[in-house]
Amino acid sequence: MKFDVNKLKELNELDFEQIAIWPFEVKVFVGAFVAVFAAIGGYYGLVSSKLPMLSNVESKEAELKQNYRAKYGIAVNLEAYQKQLDEIQEDFSSMLKSLPTRNETPGLLDDITFVGTSAGLTFKLLNWQKEVPKEFYTELPIEIQVQGDYHEFGQFMSDIASLPRIVTVHDFDIASKSGQALTLTLRAKTYRTASTGDSQ
Repeated sequence: MKFDVNKLKELNELDFEQIAIWPFEVKVFVGAFVAVFAAIGGYYGLVSSKLPMLSNVESKEAELKQNYRAKYGIAVNLEAYQKQLDEIQEDFSSMLKSLPTRNETPGLLDDITFVGTSAGLTFKLLNWQKEVPKEFYTELPIEIQVQGDYHEFGQFMSDIASLPRIVTVHDFDIASKSGQALTLTLRAKTYRTASTGDSQ
């Protein structure tokens, strides 16, 4: 059927009560106009108000997918994570055992004295200083002053590092006075966890 555009000129003369007898071309035009108007009205009346909600839901979906991927990665590697956690706990327990308890701190001075004299050093000073509380542990400083030579100082440092308890060395200074042996002054530190110290 051929579409005659000239028929559209009759639009102003048509009676809406006699739609059934309107020309085919007019029916198509009016139908298309109503469809477009309904689509635009439906979009602004129904769809546009839902767009922010759709955007929020899409963002939530992306976030949930990301969380799922992260949790899936953990679940897939759970056995490896568990093994790693067991190793960390074992290492941590081993390190805790290397920290002296309250009952062992006097013996630590004896150990330092022993390794120093074994290295050939003469002790001039060996005293505990005031404890320094930290967030997770307590720092126990020791002031040390010994006399000897470079070789003996090196042996002393090596032996301190080999002690079964953790001892670190800080602020060391070597001085020499004419006619006297070299003097090594340093601050050693050991550490105690709050729970370890409180339980002793």
